[in-house]
Parts: sequence; structure tokens; C-alpha cells
Amino acid sequence: MAGIPHDHYEPKTGVEKWLHERLPVVSLVYDTLMIPTPKNLNWMWIWGIVLTFCLALQIITGIILVMHYTPHVDLAFDSVEHIMRDVNGGWAFRYLHANGASLFFIAVYAHIFRGLYYGSYKSPREITWIVGMLIYLMMMATGFLGYVLPWGQMSFWGATVITGLFGAIPGVGGILQEWLLGGPAVDNATLNRFFSLHYLLPFVIVGLVAVHIWAFHTTGNNNPTGVEVRRKSKAEAAKDTVPFWPYYVIKDLFALVVILVIFMAVVGFMPNYLGHPDNYIPANALVTPAHIVPEWYYLPFYAILRAITFDVLFLDAKFLGVLAMFGAIAVMALAPWTDTSPVRSGRYRPMFKIAFWILGFDFMLLMWCGAQPAEGLIPLISLLGAIYWFAYFLVILPVLGWTEKTLPVPETIEADFDAHYPPKSGSAK
Repeated sequence: MAGIPHDHYEPKTGVEKWLHERLPVVSLVYDTLMIPTPKNLNWMWIWGIVLTFCLALQIITGIILVMHYTPHVDLAFDSVEHIMRDVNGGWAFRYLHANGASLFFIAVYAHIFRGLYYGSYKSPREITWIVGMLIYLMMMATGFLGYVLPWGQMSFWGATVITGLFGAIPGVGGILQEWLLGGPAVDNATLNRFFSLHYLLPFVIVGLVAVHIWAFHTTGNNNPTGVEVRRKSKAEAAKDTVPFWPYYVIKDLFALVVILVIFMAVVGFMPNYLGHPDNYIPANALVTPAHIVPEWYYLPFYAILRAITFDVLFLDAKFLGVLAMFGAIAVMALAPWTDTSPVRSGRYRPMFKIAFWILGFDFMLLMWCGAQPAEGLIPLISLLGAIYWFAYFLVILPVLGWTEKTLPVPETIEADFDAHYPPKSGSAK
């Protein structure tokens, strides 16, 4: 798809021309800031800048923490306490890093569900969506690796449980698990490997984010109507868009400030609210915690993992649980192909809205189930939640695309914008 027509950077002075011919970095920045953006974007489009901030925060605070951390089973826990008690500002950097991970996942879940509601995964943005899913997977891996580094009780036993899942893979499971651990059990080799990968993967995420941004700058942003920007001429495109700078930059920065006020309040007054108290106890391979739970952002998929308590033919429950957990993420990546509706935005799909909001409730229900001990009705509720999760992507989306009666969609972004913000009498559009 051709890009949205707009004015490009033109060097004026001799210095600008010299630089532009050799390294067009000014042109790249200019075209990024001045890219035409649909003028009807709502507040759900602010999560991109929050995610960018979180990525930068995690890398900067992570580098500072690494300067004082010791990746050894006999020293890791004490080195974290050293950071908290002896390093100038160490407690702040650690709490910013730990709670920054939570803000990162809050923002990415809002970003993903916004994409699901407004159909941002539909053609021509399939690659953008797939790259986004890869970023999400890298985030999950990085977060898990980082959770192990404090080497508390929940760190140790979380690593034991999660790495044990790989052992359930028929044939190669044992070899894969031993390679991941660096030995037969969670030990010093495991901690060293996890530390190295935790430090490396954020830079892989940076590369994927660059591809993600490149992809949606090529296709253009989706918008609440799902209607594409007109591209026949700059004049037509200008009626549907505004430059990213200053309009959306200022809007995004305002939203970021509001979110950071809340974030800093959490860091300052309740920094351990989303953590687990067992992780302030040094790791002990001889004492198993009463209830092993991962960080909150893994809980929905952890619930799906535990929901499978039965064998099917020659496949045991543990392996089926692993398949279900990873499959729950994979089906999201398939949304561009399982959603058969010609209408992109959920705003004009009445039946889809109902199914989508049930999916949102289902996600929260699974999160709650993942935090509870796997007893009583919890496995059954988790199983029902898992069934709906898969049914939404594999059954409901394609069926609704064939059967749903949709509402009229605006012909242009300009028409939708004018319907919400009618131009004043006598003013030019």
C-alpha cells in the first residue's frame, strides 16, 4: 500500500543538504513527526507513548541495577538487599524497575485489546499485528527471566515450575529442559543463563519495536471507524488527517503525565502491592511455598495451563496444559485470518461488541482464577474461561463475519470527525 501523501523534508541550507546526502537522519525524524495521522483518534491511542516510555525506563533502570547485582545463587538475594539498603537511590531504581514491568503490561494489554476491538489487525496491517505479538512474547519471556533474578522463594519455585513445563514435551522435553536450566535442576547455571537473557532480550524488543513502527508508518494508523485515509492526493489526505506533531504528540504527552502521576504514587507509597511477600524470603529448595503464583500479568495464561486436568488419548494433562497456554497466545496472532467480517471496527458490529466485552470479562476472570489455589471449582471455572477464549478467536469471529448485520460505516474519516465535532457556521474545514 502506498504511503499517505504529504510534504516531505526538504533541506534548505548547505549544511542540511550535505548531511541529507550522506545521512538523512533529519529527514527520518521530520517524516516521523509530521506523518499524517487520522484526526479522529480517541484516547485509546495513547498507549504507544506509554509503551515507549516503559521500554526506555526498563532499559535505563536495568542497566543501573546490573552494576550492583551479582548473578550467583549464594549472593543474588544479598546483592538485591544491598541495592535496596546501601546503594544511593537503589531502592528507587529497583521499585521503578519492578513496577515499570507492571505498567508495561497494563499498557500492552490495553494496546492489544484496543487493536482487537477496532480491528487493527485486519488488512493491510497483518504484519504490524504479528510483530506486535512477537514483542508481547519477548516481553513475557523477559519478565519471567527477571522475576527469577531476586532469588527469593517465589523466584526459585516459579523457575522450577515454568521450566518444568518444557519437560512435558514428548521426546525432546527432558533435553530441552536440561539445556534451559544448564543442568538437572534450577541452580547457579540457571541463574546465570536467565540473567544473561534478561539483559539481552530488551534490546531484541527495541529492534522489534522499530520494525513495528516502520510497519504501521507504511500502512498508516488504524482509527475508530476502521475507514482508511484517502490517498489519491495530498488535499484529500489532509481532510482526513493532521500531522502527528504537534497534535498527537501533545495529547500523548498529557496522557503520559497523568499516568506517570499514578505510577509514581504507586512506586512511592505502595511499591510492593503487586509483588509477592514470599520473594523477600531467600530461595530454599527444601521448602515449597503453600501456593506458587507467577506475576499478575501471567495469571490468565497460568489459569489456562492449570485448567487442563485430564489426559486425552496418549497426551497427558501436563503437556495439554502447555499446548493450551501457548495456544491461547497463538490464537490472538491468528485474528487477522479468523475474523472474516468486512467491517473493521467493532463500533459498527453490535453482536461483536457483546462477544468482545465477554472476552474482556473472561480475561479478568482467568486472571482471578490464576491467583487462586487449584482446588474446588477453580479448575472448572478456568476450563470454561479457556473454552470461551479459544471459541472467541476460532469460532465466534469467523461465524460473526458471515452472519452479523452491521451498522452503516462512515464513508470517510472526515465525515466521522465532522459528525462528532461539527464545523462552526461559516468556518472552513
